[in-house]
Amino acid sequence: MLLGVQLIKAPFFIMPHSHSHSLSGISTKQAGRPTVAFAHLGCEKNRVDTEHMIGLLEDAGYGVSPNEEDAAVVVVNTCSFIQDAREESVRTLVELADKGKELIIAGCLAQHFQEELLTSLPEAKAIVGTGDYQHIVEVLEKVEAGERVNKVSQTPEFVGDENLPRHRTSGASVAYLKVAEGCDYRCAFCIIPKLRGNQRSRSIESIVKEAYQLAKQGVKELILISQITTNYGLDLYGRPCLEDLLRALGDVEIPWIRVHYAYPTGLTKEVLAAFREVPNVLPYLDLPLQHSHPDILKAMNRPWQANLNSSLLDRIRELLPEAILRTTLIVGFPGETESHFEHLASFVESQRFDHVGVFTFSPEEGTLAASLSNQVSSELAISRKDRLMSLQQPIAAAKNSSWVGRTVDVLIEKQNPQSGELIGRCARFAPEVDGEVFLRTSDIQTKVSPGSMVSGLITGSDLYDLSGEVVGAKKMISAIRTRD
Repeated sequence: MLLGVQLIKAPFFIMPHSHSHSLSGISTKQAGRPTVAFAHLGCEKNRVDTEHMIGLLEDAGYGVSPNEEDAAVVVVNTCSFIQDAREESVRTLVELADKGKELIIAGCLAQHFQEELLTSLPEAKAIVGTGDYQHIVEVLEKVEAGERVNKVSQTPEFVGDENLPRHRTSGASVAYLKVAEGCDYRCAFCIIPKLRGNQRSRSIESIVKEAYQLAKQGVKELILISQITTNYGLDLYGRPCLEDLLRALGDVEIPWIRVHYAYPTGLTKEVLAAFREVPNVLPYLDLPLQHSHPDILKAMNRPWQANLNSSLLDRIRELLPEAILRTTLIVGFPGETESHFEHLASFVESQRFDHVGVFTFSPEEGTLAASLSNQVSSELAISRKDRLMSLQQPIAAAKNSSWVGRTVDVLIEKQNPQSGELIGRCARFAPEVDGEVFLRTSDIQTKVSPGSMVSGLITGSDLYDLSGEVVGAKKMISAIRTRD
């Protein structure tokens, strides 16, 4: 046992890779500097932190390898959001320790368990908190000198900006831009404020400057991320400023700007107007609703959302008719009765979301929900998750089917070398969580570089993906049409 986690599956190791520029640190590192590898786990916010650490180490002359076998030290940027994430993080740490690697443990698991990690794993030479990754070079230098390092601020306060070196790992065409860090809400099930601190927003000027930097690197899709993006700026400007930010980004030559994690109550008519009027802002709304029943929302410490869900969604569809709606839901929250669940099931059936993610409740130590009575068995929670996904599947299939016959812009991410088939995404699909678009080409000899934008006629669909054929090359920002 390590940190209360029983190792029950094979280790899972993720290495970052970058198409923005090659991992050339091995050949150019300074003499005497060790080679470092990275294992990245968790969310997009964690990914950005990893990218900053890689950039800082490369600038300091360290070699960064895509293969842990080449590395003397492995930095593991961990996740600790729910039990499954902790298990994955611990499996990765144990596998690398068993290979004899020296470990620097960064991210949420380090913030969560701190000294316990150093005690449990002799191979762990340092821990680095979620607000301390900017010190990775100093930490590694101390490890090289034989020290064991605890670099974890009890209250995370740092947020990276455009001045911090960064080596992107999400490919040439897609970039995540962190507009804020932390969260001021205290949802009963969520440990994020404990792991990442209160919300701290970057300035609009800082964000726009980084967006221009990314545009110069050839980025075609910019994804704005934070814990609650609709609350962006509240701590800095005294009011939410997402509308101002989106309008400021309208002049950046990036065809697609996507917003993740939009709390529904922050989608005011002014914010929705910005979604509608700024040409490169996609009408894609990722709404973490979590539940529909007022009793459960109150127990979740989200009473402000109770009785607003349906009316709010009606308003969104009225003001932004082309909106693509994704949501995430939790089943099995303590006290959830069959009646509560049926309310949620009816809500999903009636609202007909484009995309739905369903999670079973995970009791996280240090959160209010972990100590609530009337815990729901994991077996029942899994059964409810399966039932909810079964309800959503025909809805998702019908939503996809409605796109057959349309011509859409498709951002190409790869090409089948044998068939010439292009694989990418249209605006209704976010990276990694949604579907893909598969396009036939008239000439299998035609080579299309990843990051190109083409026009595709959609001729087929299934539960998750779309298929079709290329109808013409797509020029970049000059060819973006202005939505009505």
